Amino acid sequence: MGSVDRVYRRVKEMAASYEFKPDERLNESALSAQLETSRTPLREALNRLVAEGFLKFHRGRGFFCRSLNPQEIMNLYEARAAIEAEAVRLAALRAEPEEVEDLSRFLEDTKPQYRPGASPVELVRVDETFHLGLAKLAKNAELVRLLENVNGRIHYVRLIDLRSLSERGGAEAITIEPHTCILEAVQRGDADRASREIRNHIERRLEEVTQNVRLAFSQLYAP
Repeated sequence: MGSVDRVYRRVKEMAASYEFKPDERLNESALSAQLETSRTPLREALNRLVAEGFLKFHRGRGFFCRSLNPQEIMNLYEARAAIEAEAVRLAALRAEPEEVEDLSRFLEDTKPQYRPGASPVELVRVDETFHLGLAKLAKNAELVRLLENVNGRIHYVRLIDLRSLSERGGAEAITIEPHTCILEAVQRGDADRASREIRNHIERRLEEVTQNVRLAFSQLYAP
């Protein structure tokens, strides 16, 4: 892996998990030393992350961590719903039976991980893998790329969301049932049903966005 790619991936991880505080100015000299890289590959990586929405750049002031506010997160959730609704619609029309069966086996194999008390990090990893798997069935690389970008930008809030859902909702809150319904619609080739199911699945969490952003702030700034 080249120097720029290595630095890009690491800074992207830091930005996605808010290792930089929201709206914090990045210290390029300190970051360069921390990552053991020169300023040139670091600057190239930072510019890529600005283009992807993980960081912001203010002329004359430098690079800053993105904000963390309910409206921006709401916008990203709505974008995710639109991307995935179209992806599964196409998946229902284009996926090969063996591809759907592979994803069905993945869902069954990971079912034991959907339980109260499970690691939110692991739950988000498994959940993102399933949703990306669905998107890939659409055979449209641009939709997958867009979804990966949105997933990275809401990753931290989704960790908070799943932890909160598990703690407040009990055993019935953490389930693969919505995923099963979506995949069954894809398997039947029912594009409209698949699209409707996944949009409802994602939008069901929108009402919790404001509270989850508050929780995210409380954890980021906990003493």
